[in-house]
Amino acid sequence: MNFRSIGRCVLSIGLWAIAQGVFAAPTTVVIDERDIASLQADLKAGRMNSETLVRAYLQRIDAIDRDGPSLNAVIELNPEALAIARVLDAERAQGKLRGPLHGIPVLLKDNIDTADSLQTSAGSLALVGQPATRDAALVARLRAAGMVILGKTNLSEWANFRGKRSSAGWSSRGGQTRNPYALDRSPCGSSSGSAVAVAASLVSVAVGTETDGSIVCPAAMNGVVGIKPTVGLVSRSGIVPISSSQDTAGAFGRSVRDAALLLQAMVGNDPRDLITADADAQRADYVEALSTDALRGARIGVVRQLTGYHPGVDARFEAALQILRDAGAVLVDDLSFPTRAEANTLEQTVFLHEFKSGLNAYLGSREGVPIASLAELIDYNQRHAAQVMPWFGQEYLLQADATKGTQDADYRKARKRLQRLTREHGIDALVNEHRLDALIAPTTGPAWKTDWLNGGNYLGGSAGMAAMAGYPNISLPMGQVHGLPVGLSMFGTAWSEARLIALAYAFEQRAQARKPPQYAETLP
Repeated sequence: MNFRSIGRCVLSIGLWAIAQGVFAAPTTVVIDERDIASLQADLKAGRMNSETLVRAYLQRIDAIDRDGPSLNAVIELNPEALAIARVLDAERAQGKLRGPLHGIPVLLKDNIDTADSLQTSAGSLALVGQPATRDAALVARLRAAGMVILGKTNLSEWANFRGKRSSAGWSSRGGQTRNPYALDRSPCGSSSGSAVAVAASLVSVAVGTETDGSIVCPAAMNGVVGIKPTVGLVSRSGIVPISSSQDTAGAFGRSVRDAALLLQAMVGNDPRDLITADADAQRADYVEALSTDALRGARIGVVRQLTGYHPGVDARFEAALQILRDAGAVLVDDLSFPTRAEANTLEQTVFLHEFKSGLNAYLGSREGVPIASLAELIDYNQRHAAQVMPWFGQEYLLQADATKGTQDADYRKARKRLQRLTREHGIDALVNEHRLDALIAPTTGPAWKTDWLNGGNYLGGSAGMAAMAGYPNISLPMGQVHGLPVGLSMFGTAWSEARLIALAYAFEQRAQARKPPQYAETLP
């Protein structure tokens, strides 16, 4: 098979379908580039059921993730997926539908707990052992919405918070995830596997997590939509942590609508995560908010400070600005964040303290794994260095362990200062001064070559301010540079997801910028 021109992936159902009474004759399930609405239309019409849909995705994963171009996006498959699908099919047959995601498979980043046979390892061999005994809160919500947990995706080990010179998408447990647009290029991280899986139609939607850029960067480099919500909108309980002030789960889809559908199902308060106390009050109907006219009259701030690191990206950005103007948006140009440099210097201090306290607390909830603390993780890595540290070390783990955690007065001062710089003196200041609906900038540069020896060649990006503030950020395709996708980021103040999603949808419908991957070995 020529994997540079993979077309539609089909699965012959044949005798199985006849035996089950699902179809009158053999048929096929087409999943390549399919959105949730079209899949649901087939489910409703009886042209397929959830079990056949799961089988189709499993075959595609086997064909192009395990074999073929070998994307290595999926780290583990759920042996219960078909059984879950059968239960949901039985519910559908009885007229019980849980919502618009009923029977739809989903993949989860491998730092999210599931109370089944799947590991939750954050990509580290040090966490392989007894699976988690309780679903993460967002997983419980997805199950309640009728989704099939298909498996876990690979990631940058410890969500890219282990050591310097790391390679995005590499973990000691899962190996290297590859970019489907050019297989020798980075998928970005840390939610590499989730973004690649969606880009390659291994699933229609997937869950990732972000602390600073780990949703929006993989979304941009893999040509999909990534929604990073306000910190506190989606519970973090049952997720391997980095930063209690910046961590959040979010959604990937090939369209804004699909990503919004997935986010909708994850939102809600959770007594295990007190930061979600306002989630129910702040939630909105993100799908209902979609409008092709949302850009008309919208005031959008152009953050020029976050451009200029790549001419190809700048050219695509200028084309995107023209699309916004043509759609009736009012652009307020040449904006910047005077506080950005100081904020960047404080972020790592906050991370190190929060990681120590957060990881120790999380490990206290796990049983039957090789480590029970950050100190034990460091020791494990040292004893198994040939396996877990062949290319880069664990400098960040060592620095975090040397802190006093979140009880340190200097940490509390740094965190308070960081949030002030990025919120009231940062994003809020620009939005309020210029009466803006959103701020925009290129998400990041084109994918660099994967380099295990030297690490990533990051040129620039716009994730930082929204990440440090804990505010929402959406990346969606705005075109390609030499065949590599690049993204447009829209971000704003706290709880502005519905407005950002509406604006992103309106842009998407006009731009039609996404192109499916061709699985090239390298750039021409």
